[in-house]
Amino acid sequence: MKTIVVMNPKGGSGKSVIADNLASAFANAGQRTALADTDPQHSTLGWLERRPENAAPIKALDWVNANGDFGKAPKKTQRLVVDTAAGLEMERVKELVRLADVILIPVLPSLYDQQATTNFLERLRELKRIRKNKRPFGVVRNRVRLGARATARLDQYLVRLETRDVGRLHDRALYNEIAWQGLGVFDLKTRQAEDIQVSWRPVLDFVEAPDD
Repeated sequence: MKTIVVMNPKGGSGKSVIADNLASAFANAGQRTALADTDPQHSTLGWLERRPENAAPIKALDWVNANGDFGKAPKKTQRLVVDTAAGLEMERVKELVRLADVILIPVLPSLYDQQATTNFLERLRELKRIRKNKRPFGVVRNRVRLGARATARLDQYLVRLETRDVGRLHDRALYNEIAWQGLGVFDLKTRQAEDIQVSWRPVLDFVEAPDD
């Protein structure tokens, strides 16, 4: 089983959207997929409750009150995606890092998000598994708009950050529209959805990279 943890203590960075669509990608690729929610807001569990019965199956896991008892997924699970809460304390971060095979850190094109992400990465790099390169992690530029000044600033920020740049996901209304139906972009066969799926390729390549 490969476990992908989506985390950034900064609220509103789009963790749930990334986690949900990542799980959608795995499920539609035929992999036995589970999606764990550690956020008391239950955004991801709410998305799964809306998911149609005929959609590619994703197992829901409520880890809000897990108290460190992470990592328990149904037998034969191939891909486990973990959506995390805002304001994570470092002890919780340590638990999630121990659990993870891959860590994705979404960041928005805003000053506040970039400052918060910089502070988080400084603390993250102090952890032994990160310091010794035993947990691959990368930053996902999220909700970017082509040609926008904020996007250019975010690109420059990534260069200065000297952290693995996993890719960029565009600000598209379709994510919100289909979330109401419990769907992700990989559940659709429309031209619009397929165009969005292309931007996910670097993210998927990163999380599916063979273990060393």
